[in-house]
Amino acid sequence: MQAMLEAALAGTHDEQIEGVDVVVRPALAATAVDVLEADGYLLGTPANIGYMSGALKHFFDQIYYPCLQATTKRPYGVYVHGNEGTEGAVRAITSIAGALGWEPAADPVIVMGGPDRTGLQACRELGAVLAATIMPETL
Repeated sequence: MQAMLEAALAGTHDEQIEGVDVVVRPALAATAVDVLEADGYLLGTPANIGYMSGALKHFFDQIYYPCLQATTKRPYGVYVHGNEGTEGAVRAITSIAGALGWEPAADPVIVMGGPDRTGLQACRELGAVLAATIMPETL
């Protein structure tokens, strides 16, 4: 998972991305204030028994009602890693993000087994697309 995070973060720092500050918070440390202050969200999780990690579920439980009305229309991206059950994790995340009114910036990145070059490149592209989506327009 660490390699996937690093790849996604590398995408957010692409040379063509300007004016986007990236703040990284582990799911168990992220708060509703963090979500309210952000313009977009990059979520990553292992698939555990066909579901997202307990940490990411806890994150959603903590921020759901405080952020329900205030964060609609914000973009998000998600990457999931696992050996099986990734579809359940993606389904749960997209369901909750949809209920929050968040809009996907790109299709979810799903990596089965160990993250290979293709999976890491997909994470990098996900980070770049999300950052470009929230990049301020310059005149």
